[in-house]
Amino acid sequence: MSAAELRPLLLGAPRWTLAVAESLTCGRVQARIGAVPGASEYFRGGVTAYALEEKVRLLGVDRDVAEKVNCVSAEVAEQMARGACGLFGADFAVATTGYAQPDAARGVAEPFAWIAVARREGETFSTRSARVECAGASRIEAQDRVAEAALMLLVAVLREARGA
Repeated sequence: MSAAELRPLLLGAPRWTLAVAESLTCGRVQARIGAVPGASEYFRGGVTAYALEEKVRLLGVDRDVAEKVNCVSAEVAEQMARGACGLFGADFAVATTGYAQPDAARGVAEPFAWIAVARREGETFSTRSARVECAGASRIEAQDRVAEAALMLLVAVLREARGA
């Protein structure tokens, strides 16, 4: 369980805080984080911004960039993660965006997502993103797979930041 690994990674010295920005996963990442006892010691909060307007308004996503890719790209996921850091004043944030099911009109044959983790250090950010393929998954399965992949990426980034 990736979420359970967050507590010791975030509460070491120095202590770090966490925020979440979700689209495709509709709160699943936040629910997994909140299910861990003591999450209130590091979890600042999260936002589910499903629509382009909310991604722009709440998370500062660049409208032109997002419109070109229907809000689904590594760049959009990274902007969402940086925006969540800013919105919640967090040191780290994780974000998800993608397609939970095929979308023939957009040429999407199988569900997939982009996930990203941002680390804020003062006024600068570092980000890492990854694409998650969900071939053959139902809508719910894709959302669950992406939520778990996002937490796994977050844990990996935190481990690196701790030098572990």
